[in-house]
Amino acid sequence: MAQKRFCIWFPLLVLVLLALGYVQPSLGKESRAMKFQRQHMDSNPTNYGPNYCNEMMRRRQMTDGRCKPVNTFVHEPLADVQDVCLQGNVTCKNGQPNCHRSVSKMNITDCHLRRGSRYPKCTYETTQEDKYIIVACEGDPYVPVHFDDSV
Repeated sequence: MAQKRFCIWFPLLVLVLLALGYVQPSLGKESRAMKFQRQHMDSNPTNYGPNYCNEMMRRRQMTDGRCKPVNTFVHEPLADVQDVCLQGNVTCKNGQPNCHRSVSKMNITDCHLRRGSRYPKCTYETTQEDKYIIVACEGDPYVPVHFDDSV
């Protein structure tokens, strides 16, 4: 009797484990919207100064395995940056039609890899400015997934 139950439940258990093995890797995967937030949002900066980019690029994992050459942090509330997706539609640098330009300037910090800087010691120039931002948006809800440019 116990062997009969085993023969019934074992194939089901195998199917469940296979399904979990297939689904599980995607559970921990960072969505494009989450990656945008990690790489570009800093609504309440606490460490403005010449070392801001060095610290933030390391803290936000953009110097893991290589030095990301350029990055921009936006110092506005997330809701304001998400609202850009409802503003002026423009063509992205890659030719895609899903970019949007903010209607007002936003406080940003540009981080540029210093000339001669090499992994693993990534050092950055920090430039703080007020500029219009251009972001690519997608999804439902329609949210920023890529920082395209600032002008």
